[in-house]
Amino acid sequence: MHSDVIETKPGTAPPPGPTTRREHATTATASTDSLVHGYLGALLRSRDELLPVLTGVATAQAAADEILRSLRALSGAPWELRRNAPRRLGRLAAFLPSNNLLYSYILFGVIPSLYTDEVRLRPSARVASAALAVHEILAPHLTGRGGGRIVMAPATQREFLADCARSDAVVFTGRPDNAETVAAHLPDDTLLLTFGSGPNPVVVGPRADPDTVCRAVLDARLYNAGQDCLCTDIVFIHRSLTHEVVPRIADALAAVRVGDRRDPGVRVAPLVYPDAAEGAARFLARHREFTVRGGHADPDRGTVEPTLLHLPWRSDFHPPEFFSPVVLTMEYDDPRRLAGWLHSAEETARGMYVSVFGEPALAGATRLSTSVVCEERITFDAEDGNRPFGGYGPRAGGVRRHGRTTGRPLLLSAETSPGAGR
Repeated sequence: MHSDVIETKPGTAPPPGPTTRREHATTATASTDSLVHGYLGALLRSRDELLPVLTGVATAQAAADEILRSLRALSGAPWELRRNAPRRLGRLAAFLPSNNLLYSYILFGVIPSLYTDEVRLRPSARVASAALAVHEILAPHLTGRGGGRIVMAPATQREFLADCARSDAVVFTGRPDNAETVAAHLPDDTLLLTFGSGPNPVVVGPRADPDTVCRAVLDARLYNAGQDCLCTDIVFIHRSLTHEVVPRIADALAAVRVGDRRDPGVRVAPLVYPDAAEGAARFLARHREFTVRGGHADPDRGTVEPTLLHLPWRSDFHPPEFFSPVVLTMEYDDPRRLAGWLHSAEETARGMYVSVFGEPALAGATRLSTSVVCEERITFDAEDGNRPFGGYGPRAGGVRRHGRTTGRPLLLSAETSPGAGR
């Protein structure tokens, strides 16, 4: 099922013949650079057309950021491909997420098309019309330039699973349980990458700067009104700073502008996903006694008030994925408790990122259990579309190769390189 491969492994002796492998590599690199240059121009020219589409499912602030991240990832694609030298694929099938419509189109559609003959994309049914609009805006500018064919069309899961079974590689974004269903329909030799989610805790240690961490917590929780898998679901605050940081976060939330998601000044808008508002409403009702600020949710209107809950330490508490503007803080007094929490079975399974501010006991670590450490920065600072994404928790993300799944940070071009999986 795999098509011909053009390898660019450095230092490889050129084979005999009128055209050497090195010449092939140079041609391929120049071709990639030229393609990406053209794609970047198309994306830049399409910004004004894309923005109203993206604000159908994202706040204007998040949509503007998404366009910039898309441009950055596309700009970095030549470097990414030279570094990883992915083998050429005949077909890639990707289940797109229900958010980050443009960014996921670039990551799972446009960049892979540089080394894939055909990319087939299935939009989430929740946002299918918006995802199709992104494709219809960009596809005419991409077609005929020499990259692989990108096909996007709504399909039933059964239809798309049949496409997946005929593909060299499959990308799945969504719930880990659904990923297992997809895996069960694939041949053992089909490469499967699954992107799930994790709680992405933020740790505010005794040496953290209160102003810095307040801004960081709001940035980590309120991106697209909280509707992103990189948002933090829990903030651990050292006891010595609780009385200073918690009121500051409450005051900052009170100042957050709420309204129409198309307004560039609005940070929290009605949620796009009804079940997110319903889930938030149930959680807030069950934990009402811990409410510091806000606490109101209206599932009928899809609104969740910017809310702060503060809980005492509980080692057996594992937050849900909120997908809403709910900041949940928990007091701790001993960093060994945090390490124990991160090593629990629940958090080991879904370890993605942990952001650490001013906690000397955790300084210098690159990984805690299965979570990748972001020191003095949040997940949105660390995320880079041209580098592996996520942590080592198998429910946060993993690669399935020959029937065996391994949890680790993922990048499609790296997982399709000739040396991957050895």
